[in-house]
Amino acid sequence: MNNLKTLILLSALTGVLVIIGGSLGGPQGAIFAFGFAIFTNFFSYWNSAKIILKISKAKEITKEEHQVLFSMVEDIANKSSMPMPRVYIIDSPQANAFATGRNPKHAAIAVTTGIMSQLTNGELRAVIGHEFAHIANRDILISTIVAAVAGAISTISWLSFWFSGRRGGGVNIIVALVAPLAATIIQLAISRSREFQADWDGSKFSESPVELAAALTKIHNSASNQSLQVPQATAHLYIANPLKSQLNGLFSTHPSLEERIERLKKMRPDHAD
Repeated sequence: MNNLKTLILLSALTGVLVIIGGSLGGPQGAIFAFGFAIFTNFFSYWNSAKIILKISKAKEITKEEHQVLFSMVEDIANKSSMPMPRVYIIDSPQANAFATGRNPKHAAIAVTTGIMSQLTNGELRAVIGHEFAHIANRDILISTIVAAVAGAISTISWLSFWFSGRRGGGVNIIVALVAPLAATIIQLAISRSREFQADWDGSKFSESPVELAAALTKIHNSASNQSLQVPQATAHLYIANPLKSQLNGLFSTHPSLEERIERLKKMRPDHAD
């Protein structure tokens, strides 16, 4: 069901892009917009992970440098029958983590120094399980495609706004203003739905929904009190939004903490519906 929702939202996002192209240049404009999105997706597919890790100032580590963390990642990889991802650390007091990479064979998991100091080993292991779920579900690829299409919509909307002719200019301006907003809402909806699924699947990998719930509480508190400067475009990758200025509700990149914990409670053996 979650994959079906994502497919529908991706189709809607592509539809918005084609509408913008059509408003700007008719049928040829629609074809151009669609082709531009494909090119952007192709570039993002091959380069997004490298770019994200660089702008996050993540440093790759070895088992000798951080044996406990590395062993946790190895253990989850073995239990989930997935390739061992590269492991990175971000020097930041905020507790947070994310996964990136175009597929399980080319994946990476990054954690902050803050999450390593603030969480217990069991809680940190649960977070790593969550990130493995993102990798297994191809969420990184989906997020890359969504971000690329949304970026294409913003670019083409800008062109539509500034270069619309007199004929149909008013319509073009309306489309140029409304389309980026629609694209943002769709993008955030996809991010939130994938986050719920990663919580659920990740708890199966780590066999610890209770500790993931405890970890999420600590991470949200840390994000509220400590800063982690990252571009808005990459905020949705983290297990909790790292930007303290993040709006709630419709424009939130992540589900609320309460919703996530409530769903995790349903995985407990002693939970009764």
